[in-house]
Amino acid sequence: MVIDHRGEVSGGAVIRSGLDFEAAADQVLGLALREAGLDPGRIHSLFATGYGRSNVRGADGTRTEIACHAKGCYHFFPQALTVIDLGGQDNKIIKLAADGSRLSFKMNRKCAAGTGAFLEEMAARLGLDLGEMNRMAEEARETVELGSYCTVFSATEVLEKIRAGRPAGGIVRGIFLSMVKRVLEMDFLENRVVLTGGVAAHNPVLRTLMAQEAGMEISLPPSPQLTGALGAALLAREAAGDD
Repeated sequence: MVIDHRGEVSGGAVIRSGLDFEAAADQVLGLALREAGLDPGRIHSLFATGYGRSNVRGADGTRTEIACHAKGCYHFFPQALTVIDLGGQDNKIIKLAADGSRLSFKMNRKCAAGTGAFLEEMAARLGLDLGEMNRMAEEARETVELGSYCTVFSATEVLEKIRAGRPAGGIVRGIFLSMVKRVLEMDFLENRVVLTGGVAAHNPVLRTLMAQEAGMEISLPPSPQLTGALGAALLAREAAGDD
């Protein structure tokens, strides 16, 4: 994500990291700069975040995903927040005070249940393209609920539902509902709740189900998949004294 000196977004990009984090970081930065109409010489400050943050060449600093998602969400919703980051490898619940300071954060257990990896595993088990699942869940006329708390056991339960003749759409909706329940058991939600991360960006049904289960409105920032990158850019801007 590229921002200008006022904090306005100029460009952004997303690619798969693949096997070479350094090359991926170089490529995605180049794409974001191209969208912004800038050359690399115009970069005033560059911060990296995420699992590959130590592999970003030329970074002036690094920040945790927790700090960056909090900063990115607070940029759009400057008030007391509960931020829910649905990631590929883990989930986080971050609570912020009205001034944006972090009050607490929690991460899921060392288990893929409820994460993007869980969704990928379920798609593979069902022989579905990952991009199909949101549509199927939204169009389903019923929800086939899953009781298992483990990815491996959930996969077995899904196969049992298929053998029992339960509708595919209902099973997929049940998979999303299982993810929501895993997140909601992590911590209680309060104040304005903001959902962020790539899993939320590509699967809007998660927001719908979470709002229903929690009994409250759930907000989304613009470009949820890039919120963490935006937070890193905002922190880089502050560190450079441009705020």
